[in-house]
Amino acid sequence: MSTLPSPATIIGGPVSPYVRKVLAVCELKGVPYKLDPIVPFFGGEKFSELNPLRRIPVYIDDKVSISDSTVICEYLEERFASPAVMPAGVAERAQARWIEEFADTRLGHVSIWRLFYESVIGPLIFQTKRDKDKIAAIVAEEIPDVMATLERLAPAEGFLFDRLCLADISVAVFFRNIEWARVELDRSRWPKTLAWVARATATPALAKVSAMGDRLMQVMPDQHRKVLAEMGVGLTETTVGTDVPRRGPRI
Repeated sequence: MSTLPSPATIIGGPVSPYVRKVLAVCELKGVPYKLDPIVPFFGGEKFSELNPLRRIPVYIDDKVSISDSTVICEYLEERFASPAVMPAGVAERAQARWIEEFADTRLGHVSIWRLFYESVIGPLIFQTKRDKDKIAAIVAEEIPDVMATLERLAPAEGFLFDRLCLADISVAVFFRNIEWARVELDRSRWPKTLAWVARATATPALAKVSAMGDRLMQVMPDQHRKVLAEMGVGLTETTVGTDVPRRGPRI
């Protein structure tokens, strides 16, 4: 197993499911890191240089400076091979990559850029009005299609393959944001999916990073570093964050 001469830097706050995915993989593999827990809308010019798309996470170590949670997790899997977060078989790895892609794109679009943005990001960061009718429409009209797909994919017990893998993590992380958006999903309608997510979230790595996000959701962004320090999370000495929010290319 390769080792790091010093902890990696991970830029991005644990409220982001994409950041929590990378943090969970680091926790599973024992990769040390320090966190610069910025909300992406508060990234400064240095953040734009590191990722022109202005998205989190950004991962930096002694060999690379890379962005995109999937790219980062693939790098971690190749550099720190044990314990593996991908299944062993070629076909199983392909299936795991597809489920991760579905989570990052379709599930991510509906749960983050539709629901969480309308419920939390817009009102908190950009002072937009929380439109309850719009949120209700997203829950009624967009969430069920995504959940129906996940219900077909969800294992009846355990995880997708022989142990927790990146595909399980990639799905599970989005459901914490759905909870933070104050949406309760119907367990009788999607029992396999919600039980699967609960099993994944209860694993030590995901439970640890989920707890970070839970705590940060109770305070304003300018308190995130202080709260994480109190939780014993290693932090970078400097930050690429600023005090003024700025929309990225995606919005």
